[in-house]
Order: sequence, then C-alpha cells, then structure tokens
Amino acid sequence: MTDEEYMQLAVEEAERAAALDEVPVGCVVVRRGEIIARAHNTRETGKCALGHAELNAIRDACRTAGGWRLNDTTLYVTLEPCPMCAGAILNARIDRVVIGARDPRAGAFGSLCDLNALPLNHKTEITDGVLADKSAALLSSFFKRKRDKQPDKGDAAE
Repeated sequence: MTDEEYMQLAVEEAERAAALDEVPVGCVVVRRGEIIARAHNTRETGKCALGHAELNAIRDACRTAGGWRLNDTTLYVTLEPCPMCAGAILNARIDRVVIGARDPRAGAFGSLCDLNALPLNHKTEITDGVLADKSAALLSSFFKRKRDKQPDKGDAAE
C-alpha cells in the first residue's frame, strides 16, 4: 500500500472520532506492510486527557508487537502530533511518522516546536502533507459545527 492509502485509513479513523463527537484525529501503525494498530481520539468518550489517537494506537501496537519498542514501524496520523504524542512516538522508537495536516497551535514535529530536533537518543523520519487537505477539512468542519451549536452569548446579557 502507498502512504496515501494508509493515510486514507487514518482519515477513516478520524471520521469515526467525529461520529462520536470527538476531535477528528485518526492514526494507523504499520510494521513491514501490516497494520498492527488503528485508533482515533477518545478523550471525551473515555473522559481521559491521554485519549489521543496516537497514544491509543501506540498502546495497541505495543500489545500486538509484544513489547514497547516499535522499531520498523510507520505511524500515519491525520494531524501533527502534540508534544505528549511526539514524546511517546520517540520513546516507542517509531521509525517514521507520516502527517496529514500541520498543527500550528500544538504540533511538535516542526510547527510549534520540534522534539525531533532535541538531542534525544531516537529520531524519527517525518513525511508531511499526505492527504493534508482532507485531514484539515475534517477538522475545520468539526469545529465549525461546534461553533454553530453554541448559543449566542451576547443575547444572554440583554
């Protein structure tokens, strides 16, 4: 499969998140051509700040792999990982990360900061922009729907 095909599977995970009223981020972990984990955000449904798509996928990939080292893996994610997730990716020894949309507010692989540039004992290869428009559109439409549902706070003060 190609990067685009794996990223499309991550997009499908993001769509599952959106259907649960979760921020639509999806993730797929692949080792030697085999999908070993798929996940999406579950912070709201799981009521846990750690419910990011990447952490959910890494947890499942470790179970599948039988250990915490995820060498020879590629992680596909629809939104650039935050510092927490970037740290987990580096600690899990993931070889490559393929990113859909960049995240200027919280992205930790080059947008807001770059954990990969720190003198840590592992570096990951970054490929970005794969299905970026589709990934960004999911996020934009999700947050637009959220804003449209909020009551107009100006009316309450009158």
